[in-house]
Amino acid sequence: MKTIPVAVQMYTLREECEKDFAGTLKKVAELGFDGVEFAGYGGLTAKEVRGLLDELGLQAAASHVPLEQLENNLSQVIEDQKTLGSKYIVCPYLLPDQRSEGDYRSLITLLDQVGETCRSEGITLCYHNHDFELDRLEDGRMALETIFDDTNSENVKAELDIYWLTKAGEKPENWLTRYKGRTPLVHLKDMTQDEEQFFAELGTGGVNLDAVLNIGEEVGVNWWVVEQDVSRRTPLESIEISINYLKAKLPNLV
Repeated sequence: MKTIPVAVQMYTLREECEKDFAGTLKKVAELGFDGVEFAGYGGLTAKEVRGLLDELGLQAAASHVPLEQLENNLSQVIEDQKTLGSKYIVCPYLLPDQRSEGDYRSLITLLDQVGETCRSEGITLCYHNHDFELDRLEDGRMALETIFDDTNSENVKAELDIYWLTKAGEKPENWLTRYKGRTPLVHLKDMTQDEEQFFAELGTGGVNLDAVLNIGEEVGVNWWVVEQDVSRRTPLESIEISINYLKAKLPNLV
């Protein structure tokens, strides 16, 4: 059985990183994570970050890169990924003024272009969802369906976020199955079962994590990525609870 490695999205630890980027990476390694997904490099160069990763035995799972950077600074973004040893670039978020019908059509064209360039350089472009992409467009399809169905599947892959899919009333396992072979990255999150539907540590909420974890290998997941956008505990306590849950659920995980 394949062991799918586990990373943490460093946005979870953004406040810790502002104070001590290298020290935060060290704590991530000590908790037993295999890698990290970046959302910025703490003011360091890609070469400096790579040195820290090598020293700590961590891998660069992926990097979240703003759409504006993908459009205007792609060559440098790709070069940084090569330095880091990262195989994945992720388009992380659309601003509220980027979500019209016309915006999505333009986005699809841009993602295809960026994805093709990335692929030629040995890098894979992924799109990360929230819940607003589950709104329907004029043709009746959800925006997220349109993004994946109307882009070249070789150019644009998915980083499905199971919290946001669940919050939108969807079953994440259905999306993973539907886009089998196109979901190398998955954001693992849980959600409280009250009306607030707040972000929760893995195994403490109501998201059907088993249904997702059980099909990871089958659908081609290459990295599980733990993220908790906001926590009522300290972020380090939160990710420790989540990684311990995964260690218990996935016995092959060291």
